[in-house]
Amino acid sequence: MAKKSTKPAAQQQNGVEETVNRWEQFFVNNKKTIFTVMAAIIIVIAGGMILNTSVLLPRENRAAEALFPGENLFIQGDYQTALEGDGIGYEGFEAIAKQYGCTKAGRLANLYAGLSYAQLDSAELAVKFLSKFKGSDMMVSPAALGTLAGCYADLGNNAKAAATFEKAAKKADNGLLSPYLYFQAALTYEAMGNTDKALKLYRMIQLKYPESQEGIEAEKYIARIAK
Repeated sequence: MAKKSTKPAAQQQNGVEETVNRWEQFFVNNKKTIFTVMAAIIIVIAGGMILNTSVLLPRENRAAEALFPGENLFIQGDYQTALEGDGIGYEGFEAIAKQYGCTKAGRLANLYAGLSYAQLDSAELAVKFLSKFKGSDMMVSPAALGTLAGCYADLGNNAKAAATFEKAAKKADNGLLSPYLYFQAALTYEAMGNTDKALKLYRMIQLKYPESQEGIEAEKYIARIAK
């Protein structure tokens, strides 16, 4: 149990405000990086998710072919065209998700649509599409949840953001994504004033992922809260 602070109330309040401001500035400065990193993970792995079925099932194959131009547009950063189509054959992520929703490529279209809206700062629409994506892959699914958590934070729903970051970290259960996602959860809990929960996560990161960047940095966050 963390010791109770003996700092004056005004100093404690200043510390809370400083934490909130620091976290908000961190998210503003790094939001695009968070979304881009998560998207990069998804792009690298997503093709393999539909490869086997696309050569066996005609509908999967049609869906994969429909999705391919959108993936290229997404990689190029043309998110609006990727969403809406180019008017010369490519229909757009939204149309593909609607038409092929029961296929793996169709489900990925929902995911790409959510990622595109996140990159375009349309957090509400991003949440709409990201929340539809269901997957079991240990990298893609947590990355999707991490983006969804970022969107909740962008909308000011910090409680849901923190819980979703934590859910994503547990789902990943690996040394690459989990410490990063747990750290985002801890920062969010701390910004909300839930220092007990934040402290618990910082200590867990330090113990379970000591060689990660987050594990190395956790000590200074623990020292600040545990005083």
